[in-house]
Amino acid sequence: VQLVESGGGLVQAGGSLRLSCVGSGFNGYNFDDYGIGWFRQAPGKEREFIAGIAWSGGGSTYYVDSVKGRFTISRDNAKSTMYLQMNSLKPEDTAIYYCAASRRPYYINYHPSEFGSWGQGTQVTASS
Repeated sequence: VQLVESGGGLVQAGGSLRLSCVGSGFNGYNFDDYGIGWFRQAPGKEREFIAGIAWSGGGSTYYVDSVKGRFTISRDNAKSTMYLQMNSLKPEDTAIYYCAASRRPYYINYHPSEFGSWGQGTQVTASS
């Protein structure tokens, strides 16, 4: 599975950005057969999970508390694309953001080691 991200950039605190991630090469499966997630890594910190969604029919979305109510993860299976809508951005949201797909279809576990495919990363900077 290959993932290509777009949409990062520089915004003022309180602003919004939408990240996109297009997937391909699903090994005979479809995009909607995979759980997906968004992670971020700030300088000097470990990569952290922030939002995820199970494969279609496999469950609902999940967010960490720091982004709940501000960020929204979604997927458009017809376009093999996942999104992360980020509103009310804060300086502490500044990081490199990565999209990811689960290690195998019909599976979701939000630990980073359980994701087998990653996007290239995109920088998000929220200035104060």
